[in-house]
Amino acid sequence: METKKELLIIIPAYNEEKTIVNLLQQLEQPEIASIADILVMNDASSDFTNWVVKKRNHAVVTHVFNLGYGSGLQLGYKYAVRKKYRYVIQMDADGQHDVCNIPILYKALKTPDADGNFPDIVLGSRFMDGSTEFPVSTVKKIAIVWFRTLLKLGTGRDITDPTTGLQGLSWRTFLFYSRYNHFDDKYPDANMLMQMLVLGFHIREIPAVMHLRTTGVSMHSGLKPFLYMFRMTFSISSAWLREKLLKMDTKEVGNLKKF
Repeated sequence: METKKELLIIIPAYNEEKTIVNLLQQLEQPEIASIADILVMNDASSDFTNWVVKKRNHAVVTHVFNLGYGSGLQLGYKYAVRKKYRYVIQMDADGQHDVCNIPILYKALKTPDADGNFPDIVLGSRFMDGSTEFPVSTVKKIAIVWFRTLLKLGTGRDITDPTTGLQGLSWRTFLFYSRYNHFDDKYPDANMLMQMLVLGFHIREIPAVMHLRTTGVSMHSGLKPFLYMFRMTFSISSAWLREKLLKMDTKEVGNLKKF
């Protein structure tokens, strides 16, 4: 009888048939397959993403309509809660997140800090000592520095990579995210970090290995980075006001059960 795994890897995908096969092949290697199950959230792709995942016998949820990156992740969290996973690691389908990061994130989730606190969120950072070199455009550099500044002003924390999509989550984190109005349905990035830091969740960063996208189109291409920056600034500020001043979710966080 197969022993149930405690880790679920969630992969949001939109028209990624050219990259996701190679990613799945790497995730199927024994060192990963022995510790994790895979769930692909197919956001109404018009290519064969759905079929190539099914052919490899992995769990896949396909949206009828394109709902956005955040909605795909949140539905994946609901799946993880329903299936009683203890940890979630989310990674992109485009090959930018190296599979070698998975065991490291998993270990970090299970390792307490000097005060005995286990992390609720582990961020795979592109910009720490030990991270691989990862060039970003001037616009993205400006946005990242700006988001770092907002997080520092709002929480006192220095986060080197506030827009990383490579994250490990504890049970109480994805349980909270899975509930109504707790997660951005489009661009869950630095705004979610502001929310979770103000609410007292423990966030840890570790260096990560990442690669540039080699095919397909990024969701932040063209003029989208400018629109994204303005939208995220408003969302980060709103998260701080909602949780710091209005304390809208403080009581609910206190009632979150442990796994």
